[in-house]
Amino acid sequence: MTELTFKEYVAKKGEEVGVSRWFDITQERIDKFADVTEDWQFIHVDPEKAAKTPFGGTVAHGFLTLSMLAAMTYDALPAVKGRVMGVNYGFDKIRFISPVKSGSRVRARFKLIEVTLRNPKEYMSKSEVAVEIEGVDKPAVIAEWLGVSYFQEPLET
Repeated sequence: MTELTFKEYVAKKGEEVGVSRWFDITQERIDKFADVTEDWQFIHVDPEKAAKTPFGGTVAHGFLTLSMLAAMTYDALPAVKGRVMGVNYGFDKIRFISPVKSGSRVRARFKLIEVTLRNPKEYMSKSEVAVEIEGVDKPAVIAEWLGVSYFQEPLET
C-alpha cells in the first residue's frame, strides 16, 4: 500500500486515488446480510421466485453493496503518514444505479474531491466513489463519501 504525506494526499485532489480488488457477491453473502438486517425480501433470498422478475435471479441488497465500501477502502486507499485512525462521517449522495446479481464481482474506484482541515490534527475528505460490477457498463452504486482522519501530531499544511 502506498503511503503519502498529508501534502501529497491533498495534491491528489481531483484524481483517482485508488481502485479496490474484486469482491465476490455470492448468494451465501447475500443470505447472511439478509439475516443480519432482517431484510428477507424474495428478490434477495429466493432464487426461484426472483428468477421470474426482470432481474432474472436474486440480487444483492443495495445496502450490502454500500457496506462493502468499508473493505474496499482498506484495500484501495493510500495511507497518509501519521494518521492514527479514520471514521466514516456519512454521505452527501448515494444512488443505487444497477442491481448486483448473485454471483457477480464488484470493486470500487475512489476519486478525491475535497480535503478540509478541521483542526491541526484532523481533516475531512470527500471522495467520489463508483462501485463497478464486472462486465456491466453502469455502476452498481455512485456516492459522495465523507471521512474524518485523526493524527497524533499537527499536520504540515
